[in-house]
Amino acid sequence: MNKEKKEIILIGGGGHCHSVIDVIEVENKFTICGIIDKKEMIGKKILSYPIIGTDNDLEILRKKYQYAFVTVGHIKSNNIRVKLFNILETLNYEIPIIKSPLAYVSKHTKIEKGTIIMHHSLINTNAKIGKNCIINSKALIEHDVIIENNSHISTGAIINGGTLVKENTFIGSNSVSKEYIEINSFVKAGSLVK
Repeated sequence: MNKEKKEIILIGGGGHCHSVIDVIEVENKFTICGIIDKKEMIGKKILSYPIIGTDNDLEILRKKYQYAFVTVGHIKSNNIRVKLFNILETLNYEIPIIKSPLAYVSKHTKIEKGTIIMHHSLINTNAKIGKNCIINSKALIEHDVIIENNSHISTGAIINGGTLVKENTFIGSNSVSKEYIEINSFVKAGSLVK
């Protein structure tokens, strides 16, 4: 048992939250103290963790909790995800990087706060990943890739070397990018991006 585990609250109780919980449990650096969701969900549980409040309670909860993490996903839009991240920053929460020990992340990679690296993803040397990103299960981020803030690289997507993924981009599952290109859009699942 790791006695140095820090307490954290999670913001958003949908399907993506389930996956984040699993990564946090395996990483074993944080104790999940509760989840923020809709008012009608308070008192219910998600994977045995209680829903303890709504977005409106975040300011009060900051007095008790130092760490928080956005667990709302990003498919059609990331507006809610970005809004919640900005609220956490404004309230001076510490927003960690969550990294699955089942992922490979080169020591020559830079990852910023609020980003999750999920199970079996692979991030190669000299990649740079911005704030509040989702690098989903089995995604491959090759050498010298830059992924800007608030982007989601979905399950099994391949971002080849030197590619620039612009802010707020969504890359669908099993998409493949050509190397050294710029992507600034919604990329549907299974696409070849040239």
